[in-house]
Amino acid sequence: MLIRARDSALVVIDMQERLVPAMLAPARTLRNAALLVEAAREMDVPVLLTEQYPAGLGRTVKELAAAAEGYPVFEKVHFSCMEDGDFAAAIKALDRRQIVLAGMEAHICVVQTAASLLEQGYEVFVASDATASRTAESEAACLHRLSAAGAGIVTSEMVVFEWLGRAGTPAFKKILPRIK
Repeated sequence: MLIRARDSALVVIDMQERLVPAMLAPARTLRNAALLVEAAREMDVPVLLTEQYPAGLGRTVKELAAAAEGYPVFEKVHFSCMEDGDFAAAIKALDRRQIVLAGMEAHICVVQTAASLLEQGYEVFVASDATASRTAESEAACLHRLSAAGAGIVTSEMVVFEWLGRAGTPAFKKILPRIK
């Protein structure tokens, strides 16, 4: 199934100051998460961000916070975002059936959020190049588990081009330089 902008929401999970440096390929992960946020803004896809225990892990890193300015940020202590009442209510209020996930840590908060969303009937897509863990084994296990559970494992460019749907549009022209 295609990921369609009109049916999608983007959730960026826990890309925080004290967490990002411990991840594998943090620069790649942040770059691709920012691409998703920028594309979502251009195509009117709602964006929600989360921060796991920000008193201990810090706030969303500056590079991503700048791209996501104006979007809601939900503080949480549960690993699954869907266990947080405010976040769950915000997702439901969006009335979007497809959820694209990016974030950290893949094998903890991303996998538990995705599993909760799948249990609730959402179509879930995990942007593998915008998602990270501290070890390659943890990252691979997350993606394998979620794929087996029915989540789509995709790349950021797959998401962006499926949201776009065609070339030649103003959104395409604006986003293309960001991808090259």
